[in-house]
Amino acid sequence: MTRTAEDQAKEAAAAGNAEGLRSHWRDVPTGVWALGFVSMLMDISSEMIHALLPVYMVTVLGTSALTVGMIEGIAEATASVTKVFSGALSDWLGKRKWLAAFGYGLAAFTKPIFPLAPTVGWLVAARFIDRVGKGIRGAPRDALVADISPPHLRGASFGLRQSLDTVGAFLGPLIAIGLMWLTANHFRTVFWIAVLPAFLSFALITIAVHEPERPSNLRRVKLPLHRSELGRLGATYWGIVVVATVFTLARFSEAFLVLKAQAIGLPLMLVPAVMVVMNVAYALSAYPVGVLSDRTDRVTILIAGLLLLAAADLALVLAPGLLGLGIGVVLWGLHMGFTQGLLATLIADAAPAELRGTAFGMFNLATGVALLAASMIAGGLWDAVGPAGTFLAGAGFSALTLIGPLGLRTRLASSGR
Repeated sequence: MTRTAEDQAKEAAAAGNAEGLRSHWRDVPTGVWALGFVSMLMDISSEMIHALLPVYMVTVLGTSALTVGMIEGIAEATASVTKVFSGALSDWLGKRKWLAAFGYGLAAFTKPIFPLAPTVGWLVAARFIDRVGKGIRGAPRDALVADISPPHLRGASFGLRQSLDTVGAFLGPLIAIGLMWLTANHFRTVFWIAVLPAFLSFALITIAVHEPERPSNLRRVKLPLHRSELGRLGATYWGIVVVATVFTLARFSEAFLVLKAQAIGLPLMLVPAVMVVMNVAYALSAYPVGVLSDRTDRVTILIAGLLLLAAADLALVLAPGLLGLGIGVVLWGLHMGFTQGLLATLIADAAPAELRGTAFGMFNLATGVALLAASMIAGGLWDAVGPAGTFLAGAGFSALTLIGPLGLRTRLASSGR
């Protein structure tokens, strides 16, 4: 019978083999690598479109910043709501891969709508369907990463997947910059080319990702969203969700970084460079932070991420021109690297194995609703008082959020984290 990840961790600990408990990229399971490349290809496609979409809507279709904020927030909230049901369904079925593959496929087949869309309404519909695909794949994929990963490599595994995902997130805008130059700012040509990596991503998860056999002693879940099952997730899990939700209120959509670049006069062709720089910082930090989180106090790392977000907001307000934009964007990317994989790791630590899909779904629902609220507030402040109001509000909320992680420290320590 195949050993579980927990059995492997216990054997390593019993042998006293400290080297076996160290996080090296070679030790991360091949399934995590495969899922990372699936995410990378889909993000190349998505970010080629999304890096240009806010400017396209404002400059070509004539929409307002508030509308951009609403569309971005609604899109992400849609994905978050969908994750609840797909995560719960994966727990009920005891299978995760094919739900994730369906989500990637739906996103791939939606991509051609973006170059074909004649109005904002079509773009809203395309973003909605695309985010439904993201929602369907998100929770099962994250639960699958947790299922594949040994506990002592969990932070490294989530960090690696997040890093590869984010490599796609900066390659996409970088490719968009080159294509905008080659096509003389022809948005729709770039959107058409973005269709190709989306279909490669769908093919890769179908062929290369293999789901581990479900442990025979794992409890079957009949009604994952029933109150009794949600109660089994435990107080530590729900405390992490509360902290993550409040934190997300301080972090609005990255679309406002793109609008900030446009506001200071960055040439249209170079606007996607904002997403490139942010995601380079994100990709370079996510895996090392994941490795570090396997060896040290995760709450301290989370607090550092909050401080980085506050510093990013202040730089975008107080530092002048391109210098302020550059510093703010790098710090924003670092805060993502310090927090996003870490929060996923904390959820995987806290949730029972048979309820991981539901746990990630509920987590993403709460943070998605918070992101909708944050993006709408950010857009309203931008239209009312300008960029300074948006980023100062973000800095203030970041400072307030620092209280939350401190309350988790004792509970996480008592559970061995």
